[in-house]
Amino acid sequence: MRSHRGTLRITVLLASAMGWACADSPTVPVATPRAEAAVEHQWDALATTRWNRRATNLLQFEAVAPPNGQAWASRMLAYLSLAQYRAVLAATAPSARAERASVSAAVAGASVVVLSRFYTQTPGYNRALVPGTLEQMLTADKAGPGWPGETAKNVAAGEAIGRAAGEAAWSQAQLDGYNSASTAFNAMVAARPVGPSYWILVGTAVRSLWGVKPFFLEPGESFVPTPPPPSIAALTLAANDVLLGMTVGSTQQLHEQDSIARLWNKVAPAGPFTAGEWNRVADDLIQSHHRTEAQAARILAYANAAAFNSQVDCFTAKYIWWVPRPAQLKPAIVALFATPNHPSYPSGHSCISSTFAAMLSNAFPDSETQEWLTAQYIEAGLSRIYAGIHYPVDIAAGQAIGARAAARALEGRLE
Repeated sequence: MRSHRGTLRITVLLASAMGWACADSPTVPVATPRAEAAVEHQWDALATTRWNRRATNLLQFEAVAPPNGQAWASRMLAYLSLAQYRAVLAATAPSARAERASVSAAVAGASVVVLSRFYTQTPGYNRALVPGTLEQMLTADKAGPGWPGETAKNVAAGEAIGRAAGEAAWSQAQLDGYNSASTAFNAMVAARPVGPSYWILVGTAVRSLWGVKPFFLEPGESFVPTPPPPSIAALTLAANDVLLGMTVGSTQQLHEQDSIARLWNKVAPAGPFTAGEWNRVADDLIQSHHRTEAQAARILAYANAAAFNSQVDCFTAKYIWWVPRPAQLKPAIVALFATPNHPSYPSGHSCISSTFAAMLSNAFPDSETQEWLTAQYIEAGLSRIYAGIHYPVDIAAGQAIGARAAARALEGRLE
């Protein structure tokens, strides 16, 4: 078993498109503390990370999950962070200097608007109590002791700027095609290929961000990874490897694999979906590395927009090849949890995880953090093999999509 498990790990590592070295680290790396007493604890009071945390808490603990959950979460976080970033830019623009607008209030105002709109104006999903809760949080923030460096700022002006940025981001979201793509998607699924070589649909297929307009790219532009193994025989052999990896080995080894698989299955209440979990990683890194409000907003905006793009590309590829899940070819495979209702290749989990790892590695270039991020996205990919729901080739393709999505984001502009 040890050599077999090592083969799976090496397969994924060699297929990784990032090319970073792997290292194990149990916690988010922490930068060396700053010496200046004047800025002590300022990074702990950032409005951007505070409201981002609140958003991921809603994803994990809101009583009713949103429809198309993983994609909905990623889309919400993308427009939330976009609104926050643009609110920061507007509040600090030369034209706003006379108002002395509070940047923290601008971020808060943008956050309240975007979250309220997503939770009450998504077709088929209306959580009417959420806006009131968010407004109470904002009121409590304003009644508190104040954010560091904000004591002489105009809170009302900042909040107004932020609410305007939030409305603008919500308007942009209405033009991305998310609400209208279902018609074309359903027609495409109805005309799908059938047979033992193709994924078998049971129930309603997950659309995710298929057909949605991405950030940074031209309409219709997408990245499609190399084709999966062309023969059903090759996929069947890969499915057999997955089965062996799940069933052959010491009790300790299998337990470790199961634990990793469950750890990375971030479905509420176990977590705020994959995108939400990576936002929490980003929040921790922003605070531990003592980033400013403007830096925090930019990091989250670009990372979430890139992850959004990776899912557009991922699901475009899934519904080109219709690759069956391992258990379809090897019925003896018993997945550790419900298999997502969409084709196997490529892995959406790896698309998201590798995108965030690349974007955060760019934002935090110290070697310790890069090595830690590498270990995280590799483990996230392996977790789906350990769970019995993906082949190694799915993980490699997802990582390639994530690398490309991150590269395009780093070349693009959200300002």
